Amino acid sequence: MSDQYSVLGKAPRSEDLKKLSSSNIHLSIKSLSAGYGKMEILHNFDLFVSKAQSLCLIGPNGAGKSTILHSIYGFTNIFSGKIEIDGKEITKLTPAEKLKSVGIAYILQDSSVFPDMTVEENLLMGGYIKDKTEDSHQEAEKILEKYERLRNRRSQPAKVLSGGERRLLEISRALVMKPSVLLVDEPSIGLEPKYIDMVFEILGDLQKNEKKTIILVEQNAKKGLEFADIGYVLVSGQTAIAGNGNELLKNPDVGRLFLGG
Repeated sequence: MSDQYSVLGKAPRSEDLKKLSSSNIHLSIKSLSAGYGKMEILHNFDLFVSKAQSLCLIGPNGAGKSTILHSIYGFTNIFSGKIEIDGKEITKLTPAEKLKSVGIAYILQDSSVFPDMTVEENLLMGGYIKDKTEDSHQEAEKILEKYERLRNRRSQPAKVLSGGERRLLEISRALVMKPSVLLVDEPSIGLEPKYIDMVFEILGDLQKNEKKTIILVEQNAKKGLEFADIGYVLVSGQTAIAGNGNELLKNPDVGRLFLGG
């Protein structure tokens, strides 16, 4: 049987979605209805992703992709349902609690670096809620050791960085808290192709070598599905099609709607 579950009249069921992850499910969303104010954007939404697995959310504007990231992180009103990490419910935790106690980091889509602060100072801002500042310094040093592009500019203001280097800094700043889950909103937005490749290589390294669980929203559906283990196609706040990334790339419905096929 093909590892994809298609909408032909009905959305994939919770059991179908679970089959796309291993038995070691790290983060799960169960029957979630959420939105902003009184407006419900997500309707009875389910999601399952394992440790060190990547999941890409694609779909038209307004489908609810970013709302899923916002809900996981604590930026929405949750009307019903729950979010769990390793079986522990985290639905009602604040964003700071989610970052500090259960290791969920959110990387925003619009440039969020502090342009007049140095690269090193920007990195240290990632640990602003750590109890011990020396921990932040240690993590920042490890990051600078790993990424030469940032190391060479550590004492320069972040405004001198290229678009791709800024995105690298945003991702790296989130790593200072040593998260287990990275929520990444539009990593390729506004970047030249060579930097898009660089950003996805970095995310791939974090998933494979540092065992990060990655949930990303990506307008460039082809790039996102090529990268991710699992893809969910969202339509009107619900999952219409789900499958592994390669399967969805070959799906004619996905191709027609999102890949220009």
